[in-house]
Amino acid sequence: MKNQLANALKTALYDLYQIDWTPDTSLIQKTKKEFEGDFTIVVFSFVKQARKSPDAVGAELGAKMKELTGCEYNVVKGFLNLSFPDAVWLDFLDKNREQMEYGYTRAAADEPVTLIEYSSPNTNKPLHLGHIRNNLLGDSVSRILTACGKRVVKVNLVNDRGIHICKSMLAWQKFGNGETPESAHIKGDHLVGKYYVEFDKHYKAEIAELVAGGMAKEMAEKQAPLMLEAQEMLRKWEANDPEVRQLWNQMNGWVYAGFDETYRRLGITFDKTYYESNTYLLGKSLVEEGLQQGAFYRHTDGSVRVDLRDKGLDEKVLLRSDGTSVYMTQDLGTAQLRHEEFHPQQMIYVVGNEQNYHFDVLKIVIGEKLGREFGKHIHHLSYGMVELPNGKMKSREGTVVDADDLMEEMVFQAREKTSELGKDGGGTTPEALYEMIGLGALKYFILKVDPKKNMLFNPEESIDFNGNTGPFLQYTHARIRSLLRKAGDNGIDVSAATPKSPLGKAEKDIIKILYDFREVVQAAGNGFSPALIANYAFDLAKEFNRFYQETPIFKENDPDKRLLRLQISEMTALVIKNAMALLGINVPEKM
Repeated sequence: MKNQLANALKTALYDLYQIDWTPDTSLIQKTKKEFEGDFTIVVFSFVKQARKSPDAVGAELGAKMKELTGCEYNVVKGFLNLSFPDAVWLDFLDKNREQMEYGYTRAAADEPVTLIEYSSPNTNKPLHLGHIRNNLLGDSVSRILTACGKRVVKVNLVNDRGIHICKSMLAWQKFGNGETPESAHIKGDHLVGKYYVEFDKHYKAEIAELVAGGMAKEMAEKQAPLMLEAQEMLRKWEANDPEVRQLWNQMNGWVYAGFDETYRRLGITFDKTYYESNTYLLGKSLVEEGLQQGAFYRHTDGSVRVDLRDKGLDEKVLLRSDGTSVYMTQDLGTAQLRHEEFHPQQMIYVVGNEQNYHFDVLKIVIGEKLGREFGKHIHHLSYGMVELPNGKMKSREGTVVDADDLMEEMVFQAREKTSELGKDGGGTTPEALYEMIGLGALKYFILKVDPKKNMLFNPEESIDFNGNTGPFLQYTHARIRSLLRKAGDNGIDVSAATPKSPLGKAEKDIIKILYDFREVVQAAGNGFSPALIANYAFDLAKEFNRFYQETPIFKENDPDKRLLRLQISEMTALVIKNAMALLGINVPEKM
């Protein structure tokens, strides 16, 4: 409809004022609720060329637009409000209410790849609440971009090497007594995480002892025996020491098995997984290339650095003085490898906002210092931290909210709340329903917040069946599906052609919201923001529930009006389902 209006406006402007205008739908907005109309054209852009007052231009354009489109119009202070005839909205409903992929655009055959990296866990600890936001955001943005017609490749980069990994390995070696996930009866990622915390506990004790003996705290942190042993283990790992590599393979294997279980329950998948251990050498070669070209320099302490002070940044270490690599090293190698494999039009990194500096450096180092054109196509999807009512989480101190525990708690809350309300899944097994509600609540609560904002996670608030929550949307969908089953039981064929009944305000308001879905999906894709989808779905569900309360369906005596209202309900359920799918959330048929 916007395109139709834009093309008609082009004709009207030329016919009335000889203005040669290139159609631009951004000048056509939804009419504000307090005014009558469907779409509004801001005429101020044309008054100078037309040489008339805004109201005069609005009136003349309105009359011409009515002639071209059949729209009724009114002008309010230079804003031209247009209303399409009911027949246009009814035709939209008839054509789209059974389109199962309504709102989605298929990728063209020659569409280049958009690559998106998310999750990026370390193999020294299990996934926690912060990882959940990362995974859900990356998964949802991938779904939204796919729905926008992009050819998306989802990748994971596992940080499987480095000093933090050696800390867990060393602690297990020293204090583990051969403990395994089987002997401890816990997931492998939890077991390895336990020894990461164990390392920190003993490390702090050593620092305290050195400080008590008169050493400065900063020096003690560097000279603590455990830290020196961990650094030596890292050097041995990079030198391919067979004993260290065997321990590394064993403990990482435990972690991967644990990750897979968490990903499966969370509904997270990847097209390809990269490992830092396979990319850091390529990164080292790129650092060497930059060193030879004079883009980088060797510091007096032996480290390789890049000077970015002229960019308002700092000196950045690319290789440590002992020759071992840092995060930046492997990110250089991974970006180069991905470019060679996929030639993506864009590389999106879903990483928390504490890494903003890192990605500012990465883009400059790749794009400017190393002269790689693809560096310009790196986008850091920076998101805010997740906090709990009692503050921030710290992995090394063991004060994180574990992802597995959180999912279990959400399903428990769903079981309690569902039982309390006397609901069941109908044809769905109770446990499957609890899982759907619990994980739906978790995903929705996190994704409804603008990614750029920090957020406070409250499990009890997220599981509420009222308000802006996942369960409220799931229940609205189930309620509509129940309505449609009742219609079938009463012999009403909802798939029949949409009747040409006059639209009441409530009916038209919902159809207009349904029409907006395509545009909301595109806006969410352009802004990498699932929050736009979540809050759109809530507004739709809220509007439908008001419509359901105020507008009779089965008590309506006119069969055409009854059918029309059922078809509006049918499309509302479809759009809620499609919107929730973009958030990675399933909706039940019964509840």
